[in-house]
Order: sequence, then C-alpha cells, then structure tokens
Amino acid sequence: MSREHVDFLLNEEKISIKDLDTNTTVLNYLRNNHELTGTKEGCASGDCGACTAVVGELKENKISYKSINTCITFLYSLHGKQLITVEHIQKNKLHPVQQSMIDSDGSQCGFCTPGIIMSMYNMYENKIKPTEENIDKFLSGNLCRCTGYLPIKNAIKNMYSYKSNKFSKSKVIRLLKSIKKTDIVIKKNDSKFFIHYNLNSLIKDYQKISNGHLLVGGTDLALEVTKKRKDLKNIFYLGSNKDLNYVKNKNNNLHIGSATPINDILPILENIYPTFAKMFERYGSEQIRNTASLGGNIGSASPIGDSLPVLIALNSKIVIQGKVKKTLLLDNYFLSYRKTKLKPNEIIKEIIIPIYKKNILKCYKISKRIDDDISSVFMAINARIEKNIIKEIKIVCGGLAETPKIAEKAQKFLLNKIFNEENINEAKKIIKKEFDPIDDMRASKNYRTKISQNLLERFLNENNKIKSTLY
Repeated sequence: MSREHVDFLLNEEKISIKDLDTNTTVLNYLRNNHELTGTKEGCASGDCGACTAVVGELKENKISYKSINTCITFLYSLHGKQLITVEHIQKNKLHPVQQSMIDSDGSQCGFCTPGIIMSMYNMYENKIKPTEENIDKFLSGNLCRCTGYLPIKNAIKNMYSYKSNKFSKSKVIRLLKSIKKTDIVIKKNDSKFFIHYNLNSLIKDYQKISNGHLLVGGTDLALEVTKKRKDLKNIFYLGSNKDLNYVKNKNNNLHIGSATPINDILPILENIYPTFAKMFERYGSEQIRNTASLGGNIGSASPIGDSLPVLIALNSKIVIQGKVKKTLLLDNYFLSYRKTKLKPNEIIKEIIIPIYKKNILKCYKISKRIDDDISSVFMAINARIEKNIIKEIKIVCGGLAETPKIAEKAQKFLLNKIFNEENINEAKKIIKKEFDPIDDMRASKNYRTKISQNLLERFLNENNKIKSTLY
C-alpha cells in the first residue's frame, strides 16, 4: 500500500507534505514557504552554488552528510532525509565555518556566501582535510564574483582551529528512524510523483504510465522546469530505490546500479580506472556528483555526456529492464541525436564495466573552464600496448557528432602498428576526415577537428613521458 505524503526533517523539525506541486524545487519551497532566504538563486541550473544546502541521511545508525544544489532538487525527493540550511548551523554562537569566514574577510557582497558556507559545512561535518586539492574539489561548484577565492580558501584552512559547536544528534537520528521507507505516490492536480524502494514495484507502476520522467539527481531533467518552464507530469524518483543503488566488483566487471550517485562510485573507480575517476572531478561539482548518476548520463543520451565515450571505449554494457530484461552493448545503444534503443516504459537498471588490467585508459576533456563545464570535445582511448605495438585500441569521441562516436577508421589503422609519431600523424589525417562536427557557441568545426587530431598526439606524448599542456 503506497503512502500519499512525504516526511523529512527541515533542520530539526519533522515536516509532512502532500499538497504542493510535484515540480516544486527545494529552493522555492525554502524561500516561499518558510522564508528561509539565506539560500539564494543565482543560476537555476546547478552551476553557481548560491543555493547550496546540506542533506543528511541515516546510514548504519550515523548521519551521512552531502551538499546539494537546491535549485534543481525536487522537494518530494527529500523523503526520509534531513535538509540543513544556513540559518540552522549556528548554535548559540556562530559555527566555526561562519566565524572563520568572517575573520578571514571571505565575504564582500555576500550573495554567494551562504552557499559557500554550506559547502564548508559539508567539508567540516565530513572531516575533510583542507588541502589545496580538497578545497578546489569541494568549492568547484561555488562561484564568487567579487571577493576572490584566496580569503575564502584561508577561511577553510582555518576553520578547524575554532571550537566546535557540539550538540547531540540523537534527536535527529530518532526522528529519521521514525520515517517509514515505503513506496509513495503524491497526486496533485493531473500529475504524480512516485518514490519506490524496490525494482518490482517501480516497474509495475512505470508500465502503467505513458509519459513518465525518470529522476535521480535532476541535474538535467530539472532544467526542463527551471529553464524551460515546463510542467513535468508523472515523475519517478529512483534515488531511494535499493535495487538501483549499488557498486559490485564481480567476475572482472564492475556492476553499477543506474541510480548510484557518482561520488559513491569514485572510491572503487579510483583503484581500477584512476583517469576515469579523475575525469569526474571536472564532469561536475561536488554538489552535482553527490546526486547525478551514470544511469542519468546514459539516459539523457547527450552527445557531450562525458562518461559516455569512456564507457563505450571500455566496451561497457547496460542492463535494460521493462517487461523483460535485456543486456545491450553501449556501442549499439545510440540511434541519433538524443534517440536511443530504450523503449517507453523501460529503464536502465545496471551498467556493467569490464576491468582491463593490462590496458591504458585515457580520458581527455576539452572545455572552456576546467571545472563544472560542458565539453567542446571529449576523447576516450582504451589501448593495450605491448613492446610498443598497439595490440588493442578503441577511440571514442564526444562533441564531434550527434552521438558519442567511435573513430573506427583511425583505430583500425593504428591496430597492430608501431606506436610512433609516423603512425599517429597518419591517424591524425584519418580522424580529420572521419568526423564532420558542427559550429556552435562552444567551439567551431575547425577547432573541434584540430583538437581531435591533437589529442591523438597527446596520447603519444604521454606514453613517451613528454609533458603536454593539459588545458
């Protein structure tokens, strides 16, 4: 029996909701329904971080914290979680992250400050060491247009030197435990919002709906509401579904549930494909990686989805679940621009990534910004080189065609060839003719073509320990 309301904690207050629009974002709910206006709207697309808040979830009797972009998070997805806003973190006195920000002169106009404070709070609660690398990683989703980042970085480096506001979390844990994790269907006007906790009930309901929208992080789907002003009907939230949230290493393959957040995948990926894991730091900010999933990236079918060329280069498969279950090589998934073999009422259940222990994997992302930006060109290369002979190679490009595309002619030429400058130069001539990219606001056709050639040269240089300019 499905419930018809969601329960969550707004700071330390238990909230039940069932009568708000199913397209309501957390940001609009905070500002319009509770006048919690510390959380700002800067971009409405999950880019600037002014809307950052922190979500707490109960895991093994402890609260696990992560930062989110409230501007692209749908309200009803908060069921069973705690939402922490900037107004709540001080207890009798300023929180150490707030005091450190003041003492370091880390705020000027102040618009971005609450979001930065909440990213700092996320670091603080997770006891993240304030190294330069970690600061850049956790602040990559927060833009400041006037203060400059040096005093903000100093505030982070100094935040642990202040006495902590210690308070008991037992009340929050007790309240979170009191929230039942059962399937939910919210009905409002002619729209529904579904939350399922297992695959069977999800498939059963999804088969009944002809125009359902699958939601995990909302990093793409939510923009249909915030930017295009669409009214989405029948949203199926997958982020709480235990049958879609997992990472397993078995039979020399990684099995990843389609709704597993990127940040949950990275600890395992770092040990198997470190270049792939490193790419995700540029794929999206901490807030994005906390909610976005591989299943969502594949499902959106964007020709510039950064994970797609890598997954194809690794000969990954996807498990599709509808009335029947089937497995499909990702090479064969894309049909045309944003069109795939995924049929109505089917979902991506799992991604299967082979583990190549003897291969080299390269992930080259070219974009205007280093962090949190859409690629102009992306190239993934999976190769096995023995005694300087290319025994295996697969080259996949994003941004050069209407779908992620394999450079079949270039890789065919390189197969079983000596890995040297002469053969790479010939492959550069071939790849130039193999793609016909477009001109758009991100890059010209000529630029994209030249980049695809240069990345082959970079691959050679890196193999020969010749330093390349990275960005």
